[in-house]
Amino acid sequence: MKKIALALTAWTAAAACFADEVPSEVLENWPRWRGPLATGVAPLGNPPTHWDEDTNIKWKIKLPGDSTATPVVWGEKIFLTTAIETDREGEPEKLAEAERKPPRAGSTLGFSRAKPPTHFYEFVVMCLDRATGNTLWRDVAKVAVPHEGHHPDGSFASASCCTDGRIVCASFGSRGIYCYDVDGHQKWSRDLGRMRVFNTFGEGTSPVIYGDAVVVNWDHQGESFVICLDAETGDTRWKVGREENSSWATPLVVDTGDRPQVVVHGSARVRSYDLKTGELLWACGGQGPSAIPSPVTDRSRVYAMTGFITNSLYAIPLDSVGDITKQDDKIAWKTRKVGTPYVPSPLLWDDLLYFTAGNKGILSCYDAATGEPIVDRQRLQGIANVYASPVGAADKIYVTSREGTTVVIPRGKFVEEDGKQRVEILATNKLDDSFDASATIVGDELFLRGKTHLYCIAEE
Repeated sequence: MKKIALALTAWTAAAACFADEVPSEVLENWPRWRGPLATGVAPLGNPPTHWDEDTNIKWKIKLPGDSTATPVVWGEKIFLTTAIETDREGEPEKLAEAERKPPRAGSTLGFSRAKPPTHFYEFVVMCLDRATGNTLWRDVAKVAVPHEGHHPDGSFASASCCTDGRIVCASFGSRGIYCYDVDGHQKWSRDLGRMRVFNTFGEGTSPVIYGDAVVVNWDHQGESFVICLDAETGDTRWKVGREENSSWATPLVVDTGDRPQVVVHGSARVRSYDLKTGELLWACGGQGPSAIPSPVTDRSRVYAMTGFITNSLYAIPLDSVGDITKQDDKIAWKTRKVGTPYVPSPLLWDDLLYFTAGNKGILSCYDAATGEPIVDRQRLQGIANVYASPVGAADKIYVTSREGTTVVIPRGKFVEEDGKQRVEILATNKLDDSFDASATIVGDELFLRGKTHLYCIAEE
């Protein structure tokens, strides 16, 4: 443990500089999927440790429709999406001729898990008052009958919004990308086509705003690509094809100085592109299929993992060049002897990587510097099934189950049990809803989006 402790100390100093260089207005909010640093951590947050239906609930509102998207927050506004099934029947959207081409060689659509819907849906962007949960504005961005279904646990509104405090972007995938000002006036929209997703599992990658650019990944069983749009106009700046099948990880934009990188985790490779030009900078394969967990970074390395069929965790240097898949000496470290997530994304907090195994309440913590396990596959009592990604603030980590239980554990503190390092449970909190969306932390408040309700949790 002494060796690990020394490595952690050095890595903590480097990681702390990462947060120090992010503008305070970003750190004070939760502007995108996985928060202000895209790591799952709210550096300035301090939400409660304990709650239940009768304790520390500032407000609770019923939400319309169905969505597994995480709310994003800027200032006193909460932005979220939903898809509302109507009573109106109709035919599914038609595919364009180019979209009807057979899947690329070597790919398969597999068995169909969901038939196309037969009713129109309203695809809605909403803005709520953070203080009360009241609706400030609501826009029906699109009304359509989707061309294919989704996984039984999914929705037609699985992608989280993103905002920079001036504009908010929402993606409904095959139903379009929409950009608004924060007062609800639509600035532009883009139709990028129709996806054909493996096993009709549904769409889910979220858009990312970085400076004056919006990045969207479009991996499916057809012609995959990553695209960079002008944030003010929606015009295409660049579009790069990808030899990828369906994936669901949200792009990660990393400020590396003069050349910001767009890191996209696919089922064949993790790839990095120049944000300004779309030029491919580096690639690394071998992680495994079904890329759902979003990568995280400390601005020195990218940490990418998969937990379907193949368990893998790779630490890839951001200054890599070319395809390093078969160059083990170019990869900082990697392991397959690990319980990595299928759906949830990891949490990176300074020098520590926290993640769950598969979709279960089994937690691991790794030293990000060395790849050494500190806690290896500990079952969290009270946590059964997990889709939501862990979040952290004020030296506490929150893990929420599908069944409505959230456990709170301390960051970086471990106890020894039977010769193994383990985390302690600080609190176990239960709510009367089921949760697939990841939590949001802003200031002293924690927002949990359930199947039917949105909760604002704060000390009374």
